[in-house]
Amino acid sequence: MNGINQNAYVNSIAAEYQNTRSYGTKDEKVKKPSAASEKEKLNDVKGRTIGEPKLSDKALKYYEQLKKKYSNMEFVLVSPDKKAEVERNKGMYASNKELLVLIDSDKIERMAEDEEYRKKYEGILSNATSQVQMMKQQLGANANKVSSIGMSFDDHGNASFFAVVDKSLAAQRERIAAKREENREAKKQEAKKAEQKRAEEEGEAERLDKSHKVTVTAKSWDELLRRIDKVVMSDMADSMMTAEERNVGQNFDFSL
Repeated sequence: MNGINQNAYVNSIAAEYQNTRSYGTKDEKVKKPSAASEKEKLNDVKGRTIGEPKLSDKALKYYEQLKKKYSNMEFVLVSPDKKAEVERNKGMYASNKELLVLIDSDKIERMAEDEEYRKKYEGILSNATSQVQMMKQQLGANANKVSSIGMSFDDHGNASFFAVVDKSLAAQRERIAAKREENREAKKQEAKKAEQKRAEEEGEAERLDKSHKVTVTAKSWDELLRRIDKVVMSDMADSMMTAEERNVGQNFDFSL
C-alpha cells in the first residue's frame, strides 16, 4: 500500500469512528429525557386538593385505584409545600364521608413504586375502617356530636388522628326543642308569633353550633376516643348547670 492510499485509508477509518461517536451521543440524548420533559409528564389531579399537587402517570393511576378501593373515605391530596400548613389546620377540612384522609403527593408517588411502602399505608387505611365503626359504637348517642373524623401521616410514616366535635350541639338542640314545646302549649292562639320565635331560635342555634366546634387530635384511636369523650362529658356537665352554678369559682374576692 503506497503512502497516498495509506493516508486515505486512515482518514476513512477516522471519519467512520467520528460518525459512530456522533450517533452514540445522539442516542444518549434521546434516551435521557431532559428535566423539562420530565416535568411535562406530571398531571393535575381530580378531587379535593390543597395547594397544587401533581402526579406522574403511574402515581395518578394508582391514586384513582386507591380512592375506589376505599370508597368510604374522602382523600385530600396535599402538595409538599402545604404539608405543614395542613397539619396545623386539619380540623378545617371536614368531610361527609366516614373518614377524611389527608395525604401528600410524595407519598402517593412512592406508594405507586414501592410495594412494601404501599402495603404499610394500605394496611393503616384498612384498619381505620374498623376502628371508626368501633369508635362510633362506643360513643353511642354522642356519636352525632362528631361531625368529622380524619387522619394524616407524617414524613416517618406515622399516622395521627383527629375529630371535629360540635361542642354543645346536642344540648342546645334539646333546650330549643323544650322551649318550642312550651311555646306551643302556652301560646296556641298565637301561631304566627310562635313561628317567628321558632325561626329566631333556629338561627341562634346555628350561630352557636358554628362557634362551638372543637378539633381534638391524637396519636392513636384509643386516645382519640378518650379525648372526644372528655369534650362531650364536659359539655354535658356544663349544660346541666344553672347560670349561677357555672359562675361559681369564676368570681373572686380580692379584698382580703
